[in-house]
Formats: sequence, structure tokens, C-alpha cells
Amino acid sequence: MQSSRYCLISTGKLLLREARLRLGIGSYSTVRCLHRNAVQHSRNKKHETNVSALFKPVQVQANADDEDVGSELVGKLEKSEVLKILNKFAQRREIKALCSENGLDAYLQQQAFGSFRRYCIEAENLPVDLHIVFSDIMQAAGHIDDIFPYFLRHAKTVFPHLDCMDDLKKISDLRQPANWYTSARAITRKIVFHAGPTNSGKTYHAMERYLNAKTGVYCGPLKLLATEVYNKANERGTPCDLVTGEERKFGIDESSPANHVACTVEMTSVNTPYEVAVIDEIQQIRDPQRGWAWTRAFLGLIADEVHVCGEAGALELLEKICETTGETVEVRRYDRLTQLTVEDSALTSLDNVMPGDCIVCFSKNDIYTVSREIEARGKEVAVIYGGLPPGTKLAQAAKFNDPENSCKVMVATDAIGMGLNLSIRRIIFYSLVKPTMNERGEREIDTISVSSALQIAGRAGRYRTQWEHGYVTAFKSEDLKTLQHLLGQSPEPLKQAGLHPTADQIELYAYHLPNSTLSNLMDIFVNLCTVDDSLYFMCNIEDFKFLAEMIQHVPLPLRARYVFCCAPINRKQPFTCSMFLKIARQYSRNEPITFDFIKSNCGWPFKLPKTILDLVHLEGVFDVMDLYLWLSYRFMDLFPEANNVRAAQKELDEIIQQGVFQITRLLKNTEAGQDSDTPSYSMRRITQMKEPRLPSSTRGRLTERLLAQGLLTPGMLSELRKEWDAQQHQTKPQATAQAKDSQEYTTDSDDEDSYSGNYKKARRKRRK
Repeated sequence: MQSSRYCLISTGKLLLREARLRLGIGSYSTVRCLHRNAVQHSRNKKHETNVSALFKPVQVQANADDEDVGSELVGKLEKSEVLKILNKFAQRREIKALCSENGLDAYLQQQAFGSFRRYCIEAENLPVDLHIVFSDIMQAAGHIDDIFPYFLRHAKTVFPHLDCMDDLKKISDLRQPANWYTSARAITRKIVFHAGPTNSGKTYHAMERYLNAKTGVYCGPLKLLATEVYNKANERGTPCDLVTGEERKFGIDESSPANHVACTVEMTSVNTPYEVAVIDEIQQIRDPQRGWAWTRAFLGLIADEVHVCGEAGALELLEKICETTGETVEVRRYDRLTQLTVEDSALTSLDNVMPGDCIVCFSKNDIYTVSREIEARGKEVAVIYGGLPPGTKLAQAAKFNDPENSCKVMVATDAIGMGLNLSIRRIIFYSLVKPTMNERGEREIDTISVSSALQIAGRAGRYRTQWEHGYVTAFKSEDLKTLQHLLGQSPEPLKQAGLHPTADQIELYAYHLPNSTLSNLMDIFVNLCTVDDSLYFMCNIEDFKFLAEMIQHVPLPLRARYVFCCAPINRKQPFTCSMFLKIARQYSRNEPITFDFIKSNCGWPFKLPKTILDLVHLEGVFDVMDLYLWLSYRFMDLFPEANNVRAAQKELDEIIQQGVFQITRLLKNTEAGQDSDTPSYSMRRITQMKEPRLPSSTRGRLTERLLAQGLLTPGMLSELRKEWDAQQHQTKPQATAQAKDSQEYTTDSDDEDSYSGNYKKARRKRRK
């Protein structure tokens, strides 16, 4: 019996030695040698950005073996003794150095040690080789460092990326994006840059070459511009197809593609050869969200001639990019065709508004305030902002442009900066501060850029209209000098072009990291990627991650999940986001998303809006229909009723148009507290407020900072001052409560704040 047990123990020892050899580490002396090498390596290693926190540990099952062979060989282990050994093991400097050598930094070590400890203590039966190692250490027949190979094996199970980090870094090597487009690199392209300000005719000359070519593609920043080119080409007798994310139209018919295509830049084909390609508004290549689409088009278009149009500030960057492709840039410069004068005095009062004026605001709140006050003076107003459907924007523009129409004044956001033909005499900047998102997805509120100021101001004085001589000024006197300074400069030179991970790259990541979520994969990719930062930057992925996290619990294939997360929706609109989630769930069940599904969830049939809240809800419904159409071109089987949705969307566009035509009445109804027809699930208390302009002497440095950051509005400041004054004069609590209850909630910029966000801000202020 004793000899039999001895044979079992001997066999166990042999198994242990074989396991050590397989793991690549033998005796204690080998561990010591490896430690010395690791220390030397760590001294020579450059400091790297720590991205380990992005890797989520994989849970390891505690039961390794069904039979307790280790106990039969060497006896039972005392868990308390095992715990002591593990704690000593985790504290040894040599072990920590070995961990670093094998890719385990301090964060991963902590996570892996914790997981390994739980595994060893909770497992009923440890693997036989590990069981014997613990037994040897307890009997002073082994060294504590002998645990390392088993710990490393466990760590690589918990963190699979340790075995594939080199592969991950190769996948995310973005230093030479020009080489991704082999077909474009296989030909010699002629690059022509049409550089000039607004109203200089640069796009006109590029379009003439496009229309006269045998085949061509136009890549524009907006559906409106692509549609305008589509209409113009077909009117001139050049059959042209239209391709946007939500729509397809044919110059001939569906079975006979035209030789010319007008598309939004994201829909550009980099697989179809053309004679001439036109990329409009090339300066958008630096856009933190969409810049990647211009980069892809510029590098990937297979065209004999690539004509790019935009600001002169983009030239230097394009020339540097072309050095990597072996191409040269031919520059054609254009001067403004009409005169633009910066006035010496500010508007100061809406009483001074004249026919042909366009007041530019950077928030919906200002849009509502200004339009109502102008109409209160007996002047009809056209209104344009980013959330409006294209048809409504065109209708408002047509009303303003028509010399026979009584509407002579426009109030708009910077949505007029591109995509609309407007006959404007004078641009008036209501303010010069605008909320933006930087490359890291952080919200910033700052003075508008030189490029934005020039782009917007240049809309005044359009060639061959009734207002050929344009004027520009500010509403506030204190803004005028800043505006004059901005308009006196040239556009800032572009430094970098945007990039974005592709679906193929993320699928490769998912192959190596099968337990990671899509949002997590994107985070890891962005943090591991290598980019030539002298030319490129990684675009902001916060919107993508937001959608990925929203539908993470919905069972979807990775490719479908990626496509869903590329959908162009505004994550600041709760109703649109809730519909996005419902659609994803329906798709995951392999159930068709029908027109009835959209109707039942969006409040069909639609009614004329009574309040601003109704109008905002209808705009959200329009965006949901856009989402449906966008998905219908990517998942045709499960989105079978695109035609019905498009017809309903056209009807909805007309209803929204009527609502915008009567926006002052909607504002009055909102203030009067009239009941809304909007469904209860999207109700928000939104009332319009006039923001008094306070004397600058009453504002301290903290106040200015809060105002600049958008955390405090002048109206809120006025209310706070009233409350403070009331407290100082020891007024009754009821009066203070009434002052608080009079606080109104405002909408912020088109893209940056939801109504619920403003509601919460007001609630926090009231609690304080």
C-alpha cells in the first residue's frame, strides 16, 4: 500500500516537471534568472500609456478537476495555509517584476492576484500539479516562486489580451492609412484644390468639370447639398443618381445606374472608378466627429481627377497627406465675387432690424427669444435651425428669398453656414459663444473659431441676388471688436485629418477579445492605436460608445451591432434614443420593423403642434423615421416598409413646416401652459424665458465663468439675485418660494443639451 502511494507521488512529481517545462519555466533558479532579465528589461523599457484598466477580467470557474487526484497523491491542503502562501507570493518583488515582464502592470497584477486567490481558495479540487506545488511549499520542499507558472497561466485566462497584444497593436496600427486603399494607389490621380472664401465660385468651377465628365461623383457634407447637385445635374441633361444614408434616387431608373452620382460624404464609394470626383467643404476633414469621412474620400476615391473645394487653410495639410501618396496638388485660388463690409456699430436693439437681415444664434433658446421679439414688432420671421427637416429648411429659405413674400428677416443657427442658398443682406451675430465637442468628447464653450465666423459672415451678399453687397455686425456692442478681429484673420491652417476604426478592424479585435463589449473594444482600439499625429487624429467615438452601451444587453451579431451604432442620431434626444433601443430589440428577435410599429410608437396620426414641446416631439419623430430609412438600406429584410415611412415622413415634414410658420403662437401657448398633445413619455416642462442683459458691472469673475460655461443663464442669474435680495430684506418664506417657482427652464444648443438636462440643472439650483 505504501509503495503504491509512493508510485503515485512519483508520477505526480513527473507530471509537475512536465507541466513546468510546457509553461517554459523550470526550477526556482530559473525563476531567479528570469527575474534578473525582467529587471534589466524594465529599466530599458520606455514609459507607455496605461490602458490596462480597459481590459475586463474573464471569470474563471472554480472547479478545475472532478476528482481530487492531488489529495490522493499528497494529502488535503489547509486553505488557511494556501492563503498565507498566496499573500506572500503576491508581495514578492521578484514576482512583480516577472509579471511586468509578461505584460502584467500594477493594475492587471492586482486583478489577476485577486482572481487567482479566489480560484485557489474556492476550488474544491485544484489541478493536480498546482495541488502538489502547494504541498511542496508547505513541507519546505519547494519555493514560493514555483507558483508563478500557474499564476501566469491563470492570468492569461483572466486577461486573454496578454497572449495577443502584439496582434492587437498590429490591427490598430493606423500610421499609413493611405495604404488601405490599394485601388486608389494603383492609379495616378490629379488632385486639384479649389481654394477660396464663401461666395467665391470655387464649387461652381469644380462642378462644371464634374458635369462635363463622362463619369463623376460629388461628395457633399449634407443631404441638402447632395440633393441640390442631383437636381441641377438632371435639369442640365446629365443623368445623376442620389445616394444618402436615408435615400436613393435614380437619374434614369433603378436598373440602369447613371454615370454620375451625388452623395453625402459618408456614402462615398471607394470601389467604383470615376473620371472626376468632387469633395466639397474639405476643411471638414478636421471635424472631431465626421472628419474620418473626408479623409476616407480623399485617400480612397478611384478617380482620374479629384477636385476638392474649401478654405485655403486646408492646403498645407492636403499637401502633406499627398506626400504619403506620391501625388501633387494643383491649387486654384478664388476671390470673393461680392463685397463684404464689417459695420462700425452693433445692432444693440431688435428695433434696428432691416429687410434682408439674418440674426445668427447658437442656441434654440435664443432662436425662440429673438424670433418672438421681432414678430412682436410686426415683422414676419423665417426660422432655420439644425433640428428641422430638410423640407422645412428649404421652405423657410424660399419664403425668405422670395422678393414678393412679406417675410424679410431670418433667425437661424449656424446651420445656414452651408447647404442653403440664401439672399442675405446682413449677418448679425447675436452672440459669439458656442458649445462644441472636442476630440476627447468633452463639452467646451468658447468663442467661435475664425473659420466659423468667416463661413457664417460670408453668407451675406450673394452673387447675382438683390443683395450683392453684404454686411456683417454683432448684436452686442461688446462683441463687435471681437467679431472684427475674427473676420480680419485668415482661416486657421488645418493640422490633422480624422480617422475612425472600421468594422473589419473591430471584428478582428473581437476575435482576440471575445468577452469584451463593443464599447469596450472601441475604447481599447482607440487607446492602443498608433496614429501619425503629425497628420491624423482619432475621431471622437463618444456617440458610438453611447449607442453601443445602450444596446449592449440586446443580443445582436457584432457586425449588425456595429452598423446600428453608426446610425446618425442625436444622443441628446431621449425619445429618439428610446426608439433606437426598441428597434434594436425588435431586430434582435428577427421580427420585421413595420410601419405599424413606427406608428404605434410615435403617436400616429400626426397633429399640428400646439406648443413648442409638440414641435420638438415631431422633430424627434422625423429623426426616428430617418433612422428607419437609414437602417432599411442596410437590413432590407427586416425594414420592409421604407416607402410607407418615407411617405409619412413627407407628410410630417409639411406639418412641421406649418408649426414653424406659426412659431410665435407656439411660444405663447407654451408660456400660457396650454396642454400639449405630446405623449406623456416625452413630456418636459419647457417654458420660454426672456434673458435680460445685465450690466457688466453686476457680474463677478465666478459669474462670468459660469455664464461662459453655460452652467448659468442671465435669466437664472436674475432669479438668484431676486432670491438673495428677498432673503436680505427678510421677506416671507412664501415670497421666496414663489420666486423659486417662477424659475423657467430653457433649451440649450441644438446638439449639446437635452431638455431633461436643463430640467435637472434647474432642480439642482432650486435645491441649493
